Amino acid sequence: METNRATEHMMNGLVCSESVLLATCQEFDLEVDENVIPKIAYAFAGGIGNTGSVCGAVVGAVMAIGLIKDRGESMEGMMGVIGLAEEFRKRFEAEMDTISCRELTGIDLTQEEARNELMNSDIPQTVCFPAVAAAHRLVVDLLKEGA
Repeated sequence: METNRATEHMMNGLVCSESVLLATCQEFDLEVDENVIPKIAYAFAGGIGNTGSVCGAVVGAVMAIGLIKDRGESMEGMMGVIGLAEEFRKRFEAEMDTISCRELTGIDLTQEEARNELMNSDIPQTVCFPAVAAAHRLVVDLLKEGA
């Protein structure tokens, strides 16, 4: 399994979205207020509040893009940041086949029994940790390319 700063945060108890956001901010030496980051990303876990929507690792990465890249005042600057998010999504989807938490995990997390199944299975190790590792690696590479 690929490991990086984001997977280390996840191993230490943060959720996918928190792990990618915090690790990426740290990678770029962004001053982090621990009362805000990673907490602001917590509810995106499980595909936005366990709804299975967009993978929390993807959301954490996109949030990091917004924090790290200055959108500027011009439409061109703003669209440049949005373009980075678009490119990140393409790269993540190319590697992981989807950005949907439900499709990645194969589980409907809106059901309590399914959430219990997830936590008692190997899915966090075989799906979630790899998604977090990929999201962090891809967003860091993309931000360094666009520096």
